[in-house]
Amino acid sequence: MFTLYIGNKNYSSWSLRPWLAMRHFDIPFRESRVALYQADSASKLRAVSPSGKVPVLRDGELVVWDSLAIGEYLAERYPEFGLWPGNARQRALARAVSAEMHSGFTALRSQMPMNLRASLPGCGHTPEVLADIARITEIWASLRAQHAAHGDFLFGPFCYADAMFAPVVTRLATYGVALDGAAAEYAAAVLALPAMVEWREAALAESEVIAAAEPYARPA
Repeated sequence: MFTLYIGNKNYSSWSLRPWLAMRHFDIPFRESRVALYQADSASKLRAVSPSGKVPVLRDGELVVWDSLAIGEYLAERYPEFGLWPGNARQRALARAVSAEMHSGFTALRSQMPMNLRASLPGCGHTPEVLADIARITEIWASLRAQHAAHGDFLFGPFCYADAMFAPVVTRLATYGVALDGAAAEYAAAVLALPAMVEWREAALAESEVIAAAEPYARPA
């Protein structure tokens, strides 16, 4: 059986991505959570991850790190699940938008860190962040316009591209970003996924506070 090493569910956006896909497609795995930013976190991460980061997927002797690489490996192991779209052109687009999410939107990442327990409307709404959000919602609206007849997600049925954007959906909710039209409908569909609901409930039950992920915390 696979083992998936993840970080704190409240904060670890990269961990959410493969976890969500594996839960959604009922791929069996053991979950091993490494609490981040603790005194022993670095040593625990180095013991399971060549990069010292999560997520990490272990399949016997094979270790796969990085959320996008994990998605590619799972798609090869389980082609019947459709982690990427079946059509070659759609598959290329799904990989392109996933790679853009993987390497881009640095303003959004830094100014709106994932934090499912928080409600911070208006925080982090810098011009650079709003430009990132405009590009993201452009991607969502364009793909939904093409594939709305086939399902509620970017390419119709849920695929790994949706897992890549799932942490952004939570960020926009946390920071009170108003959505409308196709973007609002898409975000609602992601949040309503049973696997997403399960992750969120677990995140809300966590007690650790990571100061680096709480840039808008007010002094007591």
